[in-house]
Amino acid sequence: MTKIVGIGFKDVGKIYWFNPGPFNLQVGSKVVVETIRGLELGHIVQPIKEISDEDVEHDLKDVIRVANEKDLKSYEENEEKAKKSFSRIKEIIKEYKLEMKTVGCEYTLDGSKLLIYYNADGRVDFRELVKVLASEFRVRIELRQIGPREGAKMIGALGTCGREACCKSHLREFDLVTMKMAKDQGMALSTNKIAGVCGKLMCCIAYENKMYEDARQRIPGIGDTVSTPSCPNCKVINVDYVQEKIKTDNQGQIEVWEASQVKKIKSAKKEQEQLTIDEKELQD
Repeated sequence: MTKIVGIGFKDVGKIYWFNPGPFNLQVGSKVVVETIRGLELGHIVQPIKEISDEDVEHDLKDVIRVANEKDLKSYEENEEKAKKSFSRIKEIIKEYKLEMKTVGCEYTLDGSKLLIYYNADGRVDFRELVKVLASEFRVRIELRQIGPREGAKMIGALGTCGREACCKSHLREFDLVTMKMAKDQGMALSTNKIAGVCGKLMCCIAYENKMYEDARQRIPGIGDTVSTPSCPNCKVINVDYVQEKIKTDNQGQIEVWEASQVKKIKSAKKEQEQLTIDEKELQD
């Protein structure tokens, strides 16, 4: 058996697993660990537990130490320094007229490296930029291109619902969201209706997908031929999967039925929908 502990580096970020070593770590404890980015301060979000050796997916790095006062002070100083550096970074990038949008930056705990996160549609030649930034800040520079979803999570925003974006408030990792989910839920297939602030499909589309999948197995869909208490052979023109109500056309008369009152006779042929938006672009 192998002991592991879950560590996060952001308030709502991905959980990474480390070897707790000899430390008695509790949820909320601050620790210092080494990652691919460098020396970092993290906090315990999942308590120590044991898993079988076969379930360990990669070599676990050790928790170096429980964070002390010096570590906490360095972290706070780096946070303030990053805020000031960010403004200057944006100025320099603007001067070089590069097609990239800077979304954030951070220093490693020991202050030896400055990581800069940016969005860009394609590859950016920033070799000259790195030299200028290294000269300006006197530290090692690392530029990391991140996707639109990651960028929105880092910056934060309000969703179309008026609440803080899910990726910023509670989603630690991004779940798969597809155009099929939006279609199955009867959503208007226009970009301003189904895209989030990141320009990709809204993460919340996946939340109710399982409920809609289950309902579509039980309830006739639009275009299906069904029998109802008043009509032995009529067509479904609308379905409310949440309330489980079905609208049918009975020789020009619109009738509303509970799903339990309707029996499907024949399924409609599924015709290929012509969309005016780029599905792949929204899902990537």
